[in-house]
Amino acid sequence: MIELENVFKPKKRVFVSLTLASAVIGAMVIYMAWRVALPGLEQINAKLPVVFGGIGIAIALALLAGVAGIVLAILGVPIMKIFYFWAWKAVNILFPFAVVLGRIFDIPRSKIEQSFIEVSNHLVKQHRVKVPADRIMILTPHCIQLDTCVHKITRNIENCRQCGGCSVGDMLGLAHKYGIHMAVATGGTLARQMVKQIRPKAIVAVACERDLTSGIQDVFPLPVVGVLNERPFGPCFNTRVDIKRVEAAVLDFLEVEEKHGED
Repeated sequence: MIELENVFKPKKRVFVSLTLASAVIGAMVIYMAWRVALPGLEQINAKLPVVFGGIGIAIALALLAGVAGIVLAILGVPIMKIFYFWAWKAVNILFPFAVVLGRIFDIPRSKIEQSFIEVSNHLVKQHRVKVPADRIMILTPHCIQLDTCVHKITRNIENCRQCGGCSVGDMLGLAHKYGIHMAVATGGTLARQMVKQIRPKAIVAVACERDLTSGIQDVFPLPVVGVLNERPFGPCFNTRVDIKRVEAAVLDFLEVEEKHGED
């Protein structure tokens, strides 16, 4: 039995509501544009209003179908793979419009980004992506390392001594335990280079709301589960992460036969 209060938690509800509103407004704009252009189209060719009207209807239905797919996936209703993929794509397409609506209704961008990450994570998990360990990658920003540490790990994660002073050692331990890749990036450009070099089929990304949101969109349709970092000292400085959440995300991606310690 589906518990709506659990699947539509406030974080998910924000983005779903904004994307639905974006899709409806988009459909209305398409219709209005068609109505305004109708006289001119008829003068050019009698068939043009039908052609452009058909294209507009297709786009509007596609937007609404994407939102419907998001809702059904969150509710746990089985949907066709192609419908799921469109729902996943709709999340990324409608995000900028959701941000604009959020600004109009005075909803903080960080709140929308958190909701986007929650919905995206849910869609990825519902898709049940399973890949070999050597095609999974943990990707984190450099602020996860203790600022006083002399063992710089941006170019070589194995320089970490796993002293326990920061979260890097724990995540590197996970990488060794499951045989997956791990990388630390100083920015989006380097992160993209690392993804291109390693060519993973699934990513567990640790970062703040802004970086996770942009990163998920940059590598789409590569499946990414985002884990928000913890910032006890403020943004971009000695950040930390709940290692149990990172491990759970890794295990969600890991092929059953690759899981350690299981029968």
